[in-house]
Amino acid sequence: MSPQAQHTTEQTTLALDIGLLLLLSLIWGSSFTLIKVAVPTIPPFTMVAARVTIAAILLIAVARAQGHALPGRGSVWAAFFVQGLLQSALPFTLISWGEMHIASGLAGVLNATPPMFVLAIALMTGPGRQAMSSRKIIGIALGLAGVALTMGADALSGIGTTAPLAQAAVLCASLCYALAPIWGQRFSGLPAIVTAAGAMSCAAALMLPAATAIERPWTLPPPPASAIAAVITLAIVCTALAMVIYFRLIRMLGPLGTTSGSYLRAGFAVALGTVWLGEHFSWSSLAGMALILVGVVAITVSPPAHSAKKPIG
Repeated sequence: MSPQAQHTTEQTTLALDIGLLLLLSLIWGSSFTLIKVAVPTIPPFTMVAARVTIAAILLIAVARAQGHALPGRGSVWAAFFVQGLLQSALPFTLISWGEMHIASGLAGVLNATPPMFVLAIALMTGPGRQAMSSRKIIGIALGLAGVALTMGADALSGIGTTAPLAQAAVLCASLCYALAPIWGQRFSGLPAIVTAAGAMSCAAALMLPAATAIERPWTLPPPPASAIAAVITLAIVCTALAMVIYFRLIRMLGPLGTTSGSYLRAGFAVALGTVWLGEHFSWSSLAGMALILVGVVAITVSPPAHSAKKPIG
């Protein structure tokens, strides 16, 4: 392949990955709204158990339909359990509980912080310090500024005074989301659907006993159709489909590039919370989302090499 053709192919692949990052951000941004719809009548552990179990069944079925077999080695499944805990079981539960006490848009904005945790982890490691460019740091700063504008002054003034434990829970979920792609890089040799199916199966194995012991879901009153529909959508779209996209992006964009979508997720969460749930909206979010987009591009897109004599460093 000629250098020009290779460059064109790389540009096409990057454009696809950026598009998938946008799609994943929209999907996960909508999850905050769906959780807010479901959590008043379906408590957190039960909701998450149903969500990850349905997703696991669907992912296993798709993997087998594509001719993939799940790994048989115990060490791989041990790694899947960690991935399932970090990526699904723990953060889903923390966010669902948090949204019982704070608005979905605020939860989405607070959950835009995984790149900050990834940056902190990277700066504490030798390879991370070498790979961290000033452009990425500036991109993260722009993203944070965009998040602040998207939240608006009213939301900012409420932080620390309204349901502080709920806000702390959502921030802990962000730490999980920062650790998950770093851990998930070890699965780069597996198809994305296999990794998603394995990790989600482990999340289901963790959440089903927890929901049974803590909330005894069979004793709960029947939830309304809207709550059931929200959980099914969370399972199929926001979990099963999202996980396949997520594990592809980890391979192609790396942990920081993948978590940079959390900025966009925050913008979508605020917008959808405003439209669907009537939550407070500020026009400053328009400027905020523009900064978010610039920050994501700065974090994700590498500058082109203009000359072979000028190495990028």
